[in-house]
Amino acid sequence: MLQGLDIAIILAYLVGTILIGLALRKKAQKSKDDYLLGGKDLPWYMLGLSNASGMFDISGTMWLVTLTFVYGLKSIWIPWLWPVFNQVFLMVFLATWLRRSQVTTGAEWIHFRFGKGQGGNRSHTIIVIFAILSCLGFLAYGFIGLGKFVEIFIPWEMVSAYVPFNVPAEYIPHFYGVIFTMFAVFYSVLGGMSGIVWTDLLQYSIMTVSSIAIAVIAWQAMGEGSMNVPEGWMNPLFGWELDIDWTGIIDEVNEKIASDQYSLFGLFFMLMVFKGILSSIAGPAPNYDMQKILSTKSPLEAAKMSAFSIAALIPTRYLMVGGFSVLAILFYDDLRLETAGILDFEKILPAAIGQFVPVGLLGLLLAGLLAAFMSTFAGTLNAAQAYLVNDIYLRHKPHASQKEVKKMNYGSGMVVVLISIILGFFVLDVNSILQWIVSALYGSYVISNTLKWYWWRFNGEGYFWGMVSGIVPAMIFPLITDTLDLYYFPVILLISIIGSIIGTFTAPPTDERILKDFYVKTRPWGFWKPILEKVKQENPEVTRNKNFSRDMFNVLIGVIAQTVLVLIPLYLILHENISMIISIAVLVICVFILKKNWWDHIKKETGVNIK
Repeated sequence: MLQGLDIAIILAYLVGTILIGLALRKKAQKSKDDYLLGGKDLPWYMLGLSNASGMFDISGTMWLVTLTFVYGLKSIWIPWLWPVFNQVFLMVFLATWLRRSQVTTGAEWIHFRFGKGQGGNRSHTIIVIFAILSCLGFLAYGFIGLGKFVEIFIPWEMVSAYVPFNVPAEYIPHFYGVIFTMFAVFYSVLGGMSGIVWTDLLQYSIMTVSSIAIAVIAWQAMGEGSMNVPEGWMNPLFGWELDIDWTGIIDEVNEKIASDQYSLFGLFFMLMVFKGILSSIAGPAPNYDMQKILSTKSPLEAAKMSAFSIAALIPTRYLMVGGFSVLAILFYDDLRLETAGILDFEKILPAAIGQFVPVGLLGLLLAGLLAAFMSTFAGTLNAAQAYLVNDIYLRHKPHASQKEVKKMNYGSGMVVVLISIILGFFVLDVNSILQWIVSALYGSYVISNTLKWYWWRFNGEGYFWGMVSGIVPAMIFPLITDTLDLYYFPVILLISIIGSIIGTFTAPPTDERILKDFYVKTRPWGFWKPILEKVKQENPEVTRNKNFSRDMFNVLIGVIAQTVLVLIPLYLILHENISMIISIAVLVICVFILKKNWWDHIKKETGVNIK
């Protein structure tokens, strides 16, 4: 139960977000770029912390705690569904490529790549539709996670007397979601990107303090007791099958493993890596991650921001995830995870917070997790606004006054929030919508957005039909099958490839001037030889990008470094000191290689780039 001090801390945080929104309102109203991109003058480390904060979302944290509880150290691979290692690809090369375009949104980038002919306009339309679909999905995902979370700490009996209408029991989480969503709407709609970044810094500070405190509590508890876990729980390595059996320990966990459909872990892992690599080389999806890259001052700062996001997010988040997972296993009988006679593993995080976190720290942690929800919500909302205002409204009314743009920014924000809240009422749980977003919907995104970087002949018609032929089955398949979304990803992929190829060769190539401008500014590697030869006729100093092998090697080293960054806090909490020291040694070696093979090179290559 919340005490007076906890409530005071939460209220202080909520008041702080309102003050930040009010303080930055005037800056946000100066121009479209000030509102959507913070004027492109925010430091890379602030954007990096803000990006990390946006990824430290409450629904994702609940999901990770559940995974770690159930699957132990093998759970470190499952977030590759997102895929979490896409930040490494951004760090190594894609963030610099993207930032060189000097555009405002991912849809505007489409015109930079394909021009404004029929194919370019169709591609622009479909990426706007995809962006808004994915933003609405993420907003609904955060909304349901928040509601389930708050319900634990603010029992409806405390609130119902002050609510002048009846709320059915199954919609109590949605009621809480609406209330706290309004605070996120306030500072993001008023303060724009600057308001989001400054609020994210406040949230990140709170979460870091909370994560360290939780890890200390778990580390002490682990030193005094022993965990009863299945064989293989402490081992991150795996075979073809999962081979984790909770029988005789907590029998109900076996039902959770069966429902997740991860038992054939070798097949699951191969599909996940295959999809993850394709998703990563396709570049960031058109959401808050892309907006943060486009908000940086220069291509070099975009790369630094992406690298810093990894370093800021993972150790902090996994101190909390590992801490709560260990406490939940040690004191499982005290958690009471049943709801109406059904065991709900997504309540592990809130139940563990209520059981193990002391007064004062409880208020701080709840403020931080509420902030985590609002951070993700606000960043995603900003991205949706960017597409609605920049790529729909201003496209059809290019000479709109600043006052009209301001009204449209506010109005579009409110419409998106309203629709996402309505969608939230139809979402059963966090995991179901997460699987749909990362496996089905993003499956439609992969092929078109991979080919756009690496193949000169790929045109706007190919992009449009590749996206459409992927999005349609991604919307239909979940309605006709209950198979894990990842398992029909290859089918969506194949349909999308066919659509992309047919669309490309039934239309002429993109205008040569557009392709040459894109190549000179972006400088991608891939199949660009015909365009490079024409560029060299006009500018013989332009040379082919020969960095493919080095970039891929750096990506591999970066993924290894990211993975041991996950393991180090878990080994620390579990008192696995030898494993932790080995992981730290591997991390140091990876950082040294990246310093020599990535950082030293990227500084030279981006030192003269356009800002």
